Amino acid sequence: MRYVSTRDPQKAGLPFCDILLEGLAPDGGLYLPESYPLISAETLAEWRELLKTQGYAALATAVLSLYVDDIPADDLAGICARAYTAEKFGTDDIVGVTEIGDGLLLGHLSNGPTAAFKDMAMQLLGELFEYELERRDRTLTILGATSGDTGSAAEYAMLGKDRVRVFMLTPAGRMSPFQQAQMFSLDDPTIVNIAVDGVFDDCQDLVKTVNGDLAFKAEHRLGAVNSINWARLVAQVIYYVALYLHATESDDQTVTFTVPSGNFGNICAGHIAREMGVPISTLVLATNENDVLAEFFATGLYRVRGTAETHETSSPSMDISKASNFERFIFDLIGRDAGELRRLFAEELVREGQFDLSGLPAFSRVRDRFGFVAGSSSHADRVATIAAEHERTGVTIDPHTADGVKVARDLRAELTPPVIVLETALPVKFSQTIVEALGHDVERPERFAGIEDLPRRVVDLPNDADALKALIAGTPQPA
Repeated sequence: MRYVSTRDPQKAGLPFCDILLEGLAPDGGLYLPESYPLISAETLAEWRELLKTQGYAALATAVLSLYVDDIPADDLAGICARAYTAEKFGTDDIVGVTEIGDGLLLGHLSNGPTAAFKDMAMQLLGELFEYELERRDRTLTILGATSGDTGSAAEYAMLGKDRVRVFMLTPAGRMSPFQQAQMFSLDDPTIVNIAVDGVFDDCQDLVKTVNGDLAFKAEHRLGAVNSINWARLVAQVIYYVALYLHATESDDQTVTFTVPSGNFGNICAGHIAREMGVPISTLVLATNENDVLAEFFATGLYRVRGTAETHETSSPSMDISKASNFERFIFDLIGRDAGELRRLFAEELVREGQFDLSGLPAFSRVRDRFGFVAGSSSHADRVATIAAEHERTGVTIDPHTADGVKVARDLRAELTPPVIVLETALPVKFSQTIVEALGHDVERPERFAGIEDLPRRVVDLPNDADALKALIAGTPQPA
């Protein structure tokens, strides 16, 4: 298996471990496999038995082995076994499903150390980094951006990894108090939290700008944990397979996934699972008031909003208007035409702030060929959905998951059951909205008691790439 950039697929493909450490391609593109491996009903049957008898780590090894051929099989199995333990995720099952009525299921992905679905990929990524850096006798500087949960999941996954340091950008004041506290309370010299004067899209642009300085990237050994890193995306493919197997009894039964999405990483993993042959009939993309992606799937127009138009909402992890993984899907949509991809993302989007694919024949088939539909949700929708689900089932969901449930119920009549709504986080992370919806907060796990009262360790930074470079250059690298 070799990997190519979305902006230059003619260049010789790279092995998995090279792109694991590189993150963003040198030409500014994102890495994808030269082709997606295809699985059969027989493969799914084998995986079903594997999940049942040996557990999630064994399934992860089997799925990853289709994409990773430069790590010995026994070593890959050990990496997965260390990543997915009952101690980290509170259950041997790692993931699971709960029925919430009308053919809808919740796909539970938030049992990890930071109570968010990002742990599912980050725990694996931390083990992969540690393995490969030891093998190459190298160190790595992680530069990432977070709109809420990526940052804490990455930092907890990298704690104790002696060869890694982390610089994590956050939009100043835009995350929930709990999300901020999870990150800013960490007391570790290898972890630097940075509050940027701007929104998440500004943070993401800074990461890409600094990575675009290839000399600086090489000197400081920059890598990525955002979903621009292919390894994180393929780690998410695993739980689509696992949830499919949990929700079905036969290996040709189709399902629908509904995915709260801002940065298009989570649902892009679903797209890849579908391309592999997992029987997914529809991928429902749910946004909040920042509905750039919903607008695209309805009209073909991809129109990025500026800072002033990016709403601050009660599902803050989705307060994004420039989805960094969207380039991967568009690459597939336009038939992997790198020249057209560069024109759209490196020229038209930069110049006009938008591009329009409504006239493209492939766009007219975006539902039939790729399975995508989309919808959006508002603050009032979130509050009402949280209250209704709690009243109906006794289950309390977080605001982002509520966006997914609301859109799934709106579209329910046209979706193939079962409809699996991906849970994004535990409600404990969003107390203000939960109290508004229910009149009371949820019980807080002991490990999170008093987290907002701990000392904060965060560096304030302007929205300036040179200032970020100076901070990185002035911070000692791992030995």
